[in-house]
Order: sequence, then C-alpha cells, then structure tokens
Amino acid sequence: MIQSLWKEIQMKSILAGLLALAIAGTAFTAGAAPARGAEQRIAIRVTNKGFEPATVKVKAGQPVVLVVTRTTDKTCAKEIVIKEQKVHRPLPLDRAVEIRFTPKKPGTFRYACGMDMLSGKVVVQ
Repeated sequence: MIQSLWKEIQMKSILAGLLALAIAGTAFTAGAAPARGAEQRIAIRVTNKGFEPATVKVKAGQPVVLVVTRTTDKTCAKEIVIKEQKVHRPLPLDRAVEIRFTPKKPGTFRYACGMDMLSGKVVVQ
C-alpha cells in the first residue's frame, strides 16, 4: 500500500515537472526572433508628417507584409508606390492595406506617394 502511494506521488511529481518545463519552454520561445521564412509584419502610418516610420528594416529572403494605414485626409499620400516591387495601391482613409513581397537580396528601395513627394525607404539586410 505504501509503495503504491509512493509510486503515485513520484508519477505526479514527474508530470508536474514536465508541465513546468513545457510552460517554461513556451515562455522562452514566445519572445524569440522569427524563424527563417517567417513573415515580417511592419506597421506604417500615413500622418500629417508623412510616412511613419520613414525607414523600415527587413531581412532578405523572408516574406514581408507592410501594413499601411492612412490616418489623415490632409496628405497627398492617398496611394503608395513601390517601384522595385511593382506595387501601386490606393490607401483608403483609416483602413489598413497589406502589401506583401519577399526581398531577395540586401539593399535599399523607396516607397512613396503617387506624386513622389512623400517617401520612405525599406532597408533590406
């Protein structure tokens, strides 16, 4: 009887330890850098000051999603143009627009309004 109780306690201790390790592993990996090939999501706002941030950094070979939201009507940036990625998209007021691409190699390219007056850049590392 005592031996069976002892075995039950040992099993529960082992299971509790495994559960603690699983939880710790999840917490540790939650803040880790995205895996190779993971999507890089970057928020860009169009404000009275222009594109914010004006410079974004991404990794070559990984998919990128620029989430662009125009928050003002007092701007010429009512569309976004990224010539290197063949992107020309309207930016409706207060609606997020997702622009997807995968940069192949390191370098820098511009994004701009349709009039090419307001711009920013994507730095590919």
